[in-house]
Amino acid sequence: MTAEAIEASPRQGAAPSGDGPLRIALLTYKGNPFCGGQGVYVRHLSRELARLGHTVEVFGSQPYPVLDEGVTLSEIASLDLYRQPDPFRTPKREEYRDWIDALEVATMWTGGFPEPLTFSLRARRTLAARRGDFDVVHDNQTLGYGLLGGPRALGAPLVTTIHHPITVDRQLELDAAADWKRRASVRRWYGFTRMQKRVARRLPSVLTVSGTSRDEIVEHLGVREDRIQVVHIGADTELWSPDPSVAEVPGRIVTTSSADVPLKGLVFLVEALAKLRTERPDAHLVVVGKRAEDGPVAQAIERYGLEGAVRFVKGISDAELVDLYRSAEVACVPSLYEGFSLPAAEGMATGTPLVATTGGAIPEVAGPDGETCLAVPTGDAGALAAALGRVLGDAELRARLGSAGRARVLERFTWARAAQGTAELYREALERQGARR
Repeated sequence: MTAEAIEASPRQGAAPSGDGPLRIALLTYKGNPFCGGQGVYVRHLSRELARLGHTVEVFGSQPYPVLDEGVTLSEIASLDLYRQPDPFRTPKREEYRDWIDALEVATMWTGGFPEPLTFSLRARRTLAARRGDFDVVHDNQTLGYGLLGGPRALGAPLVTTIHHPITVDRQLELDAAADWKRRASVRRWYGFTRMQKRVARRLPSVLTVSGTSRDEIVEHLGVREDRIQVVHIGADTELWSPDPSVAEVPGRIVTTSSADVPLKGLVFLVEALAKLRTERPDAHLVVVGKRAEDGPVAQAIERYGLEGAVRFVKGISDAELVDLYRSAEVACVPSLYEGFSLPAAEGMATGTPLVATTGGAIPEVAGPDGETCLAVPTGDAGALAAALGRVLGDAELRARLGSAGRARVLERFTWARAAQGTAELYREALERQGARR
């Protein structure tokens, strides 16, 4: 942040002027950008808000957020029960600090996921001790009971981002469950969604990332439509950009996916690759994500004899990730559902042609079939194989889709635009609070 912006920022306890810089507390119970879209959201949104002159302090739990210069991190430590290499660990007696820690462990022991609730309780306690330090509190989809109570409890008005209802993930995993034991396990794990549904209905200001997500928040969570605003997110178009010096690898398909999360649809892409290789033996897949040693994806790779044609990469740098997409002849998003789809926007920003399903908000990001991408139905390996083969076999089509996709992202989906729209919602929340006073 510039010295002028710091000098102009409101003093502790003062109300911000109409268009002056704001003091923002941004909460995220899962903040590492290598663990999913929420971490990417926090990193890039906080950076762009700081560039606008606002003061941003991120409150996060393990795995802690990776933040850029100008943004402060305040750690709200959990017991980190799911850390590697000992997930679902039992803490030592001396690790327990209070009743919230005991609640966290008890929920894990009974098969539930405690972090949204326990983070919200710790965040409420932390913010109460910092009363007057912030103009607005922005929750990144924690949706825990601890965040209820309004400015009197949190010290500032609350704005909440809901990327998409987690009840959608829950239903997809139930649909994919092999037997009643797995279904019972899924229901226990997703028990926190009952809390999130109750909390969401009581929120005064909800921000979401697509029109599709807005409609599903209304349907699945029961939030009133007039309380929801859409602010599209996007790509870091300076980082995610074309580079002609990076050579394309013939037959390379790149996707970003959690290997055995049914929602991501990776198993259908593996099946599509098997079909495609009967005509294009050079076709191969690079998956950005962790490889599961067992499960539907691993079984499909073995069943179709694709061990040498599917490679997983994990832990690479941002620059290496971007170059990987640049080196691909086609990027693919095979998801059954997405609330937005950052991989689609980022891949398009590099000028790499995109094949994507019509799941959730993906068409809202990827654009019209045949103009900025090739679109296929969800869960259809045959359609995926046909579209991928069409792109791989037509250099002119690749160039046209790649150029149009990049132009679409530049026009609609950048983090600078996301930060501007989010700051406007902060001011609306402050105005409503002032009117109530």
